[in-house]
Amino acid sequence: MKVKIKNILFNSPIIAASGTFGYGDETNSFVDIKKIGCIITKSITLDERLGNPHPRIHQSSTGMLNSIGLANIGVDRFCNEKLIKFNKLDTKFIISIAGNSISDYIKVLSKIEKYNGCHVGYEINISCPNVKKGGIEFGLDKDIVFKLTSRIRKCTDKLLFIKLSPNVSNIEEIAVKAEEAGADGISAVNTFIGLAIDYKTGKFLLSTKYGGISGPPIKPLALAKIHKIYEHIKIPILGMGGISNYKDILEFIRVGSHMVQVGTINYLNPTLLTKYYDELKFYLIQNKINSIESLVGNNSSATI
Repeated sequence: MKVKIKNILFNSPIIAASGTFGYGDETNSFVDIKKIGCIITKSITLDERLGNPHPRIHQSSTGMLNSIGLANIGVDRFCNEKLIKFNKLDTKFIISIAGNSISDYIKVLSKIEKYNGCHVGYEINISCPNVKKGGIEFGLDKDIVFKLTSRIRKCTDKLLFIKLSPNVSNIEEIAVKAEEAGADGISAVNTFIGLAIDYKTGKFLLSTKYGGISGPPIKPLALAKIHKIYEHIKIPILGMGGISNYKDILEFIRVGSHMVQVGTINYLNPTLLTKYYDELKFYLIQNKINSIESLVGNNSSATI
């Protein structure tokens, strides 16, 4: 069940996705986190953010639409209140970072680097509006992704993952630019753009109208995006998008994911991650598969 990325060995290929597991320390009393390979914190910004006004979450029949707006306590409180707690957790963890300009990302990361945290790396959330470029998301412009990744790469020796938006036509080109700029891996995919409306009143069900759709409906879309990325880069992929059982995890690994992030289902029951671990391990034993890593990209072009 172990997975190695560069010099870091993870106990499991299962990751608790950013924004779905709190800051990472809240579930320690009721979740066996040793079975979770890594926890990714909610995205941390330079200043504290309250997020978007309510309503900002809508549960659909099969998934979830959200427009939370990166609500978080800000980097200073995060360093003073959270980092010391992470040092006591019995698993690896990665810090997610967000910003509205390249300098925002650099300032947040630089502040965190000054503390003696035991985090193994950073996930850079580039689904944020670049205010200095007229509000376009960082992740929609491959040249901006290259520039941002290059700048951040110079600031840390820890693992660096770039989290890509699926709302682009050529996600593989953006992944290549992140790889060229020094990223250690790609996180894919973030939420797809969605909208919910009340058929009786015509009222939008999110205060921001548009939000990010996640959960089982996006799984086939996410698998396609990840496979495209896998065919164009050599660095590891942390795959995600609609996972709700151990079989889904195997599908994501077979299309090219080295590790798999589980997100929306955590809102229903965060202990399911440990259940998936047990089921996945049993599958490997039952099928005499010595290493989960041997299944990465292991698929056949023949149809069933």
